[in-house]
Amino acid sequence: MAFSATFSHKSFWHLSPTPQAQRRHHPLRLPIICANAAEPEKQSETTSQEPSNSQPSPTPPPKPKRPVYSMKKGQIVRVDKEKYLNSINYLSVGHPPYYKGLDYIYEDRGEVLDLRIFETGEYALIAWVGIPTAPAWLPTYMLIKSDKLDYERM
Repeated sequence: MAFSATFSHKSFWHLSPTPQAQRRHHPLRLPIICANAAEPEKQSETTSQEPSNSQPSPTPPPKPKRPVYSMKKGQIVRVDKEKYLNSINYLSVGHPPYYKGLDYIYEDRGEVLDLRIFETGEYALIAWVGIPTAPAWLPTYMLIKSDKLDYERM
């Protein structure tokens, strides 16, 4: 079996006799295109031809203000049982009425890890101390703040 192949002259760019031809056909070299290169020339032409009407440059929009939260990170909280059982958060979980598996959120302390304002209101990310469960986002209106950090279990 014999191997035969045909190549175009462009595939042998490295064999061209002049270095200029090598640079022109090098596959990795791309022409540098600068979109703003022509704009300074146009601006200099327009400023020399037209009288200058100095208009102040538009000021950037002001930065949005930081939101004011009703709690702080690290705050110790409990969940109000009545508000939670009547909320859509409890209904979305699908537990039966007065499910006993969630009693730790009413009795044990939880720590606020993060606060955010979503479209539906202000929420806090709560992690329960000593309970091996994932943190949960709960609305802040159903949280009871603890005044002191040394929390006693009910």
